[in-house]
Amino acid sequence: MGFLHRHDEPDGTRYQMREKMFAIGDDFWVENDGGERVFKVDGKALRVRSTFILESPSGDELFKIQEKKLRIHDTMEIEHDGDTVATIKKALVTPFRDRFSIELESGGELSAKGNVVDHEYEIERDGDKVAEISKRWFRVRETYGIEIAPGENDALIVAAAVCIDEMARR
Repeated sequence: MGFLHRHDEPDGTRYQMREKMFAIGDDFWVENDGGERVFKVDGKALRVRSTFILESPSGDELFKIQEKKLRIHDTMEIEHDGDTVATIKKALVTPFRDRFSIELESGGELSAKGNVVDHEYEIERDGDKVAEISKRWFRVRETYGIEIAPGENDALIVAAAVCIDEMARR
């Protein structure tokens, strides 16, 4: 069933996300399933539409995410220290299945497939699951979870999921 569905010790790290974070306009913490604050979404950046900063708990900027105005509508970029590290594009939309491509500047591509609007989808690399997004793990209203495989860049996967969340609601 994959690395995320074992019933003994989980392999991945699970994070609790908040839906519709762009509409809220304040700071918000991404917590792990132990309740520890791991990443902060800086709401001060939300004055510019579809732009935000993902920070470490100590306030260091990890990634900046923004919509690219000169590109096609459904493109967002993730930057680190002014350099683009990933480009997220809406690749396919059908009534109950969406697909997004996450092109990595370092080479390679991830793809997100599933019911993105309802936060039930997976992110894969070459057919291997690197993350699963689901509302089933947390019973808190307007939250969803991301479980990320070991060895991945968790901050980048969280940033990509936030891009997908924003793009799926358009």
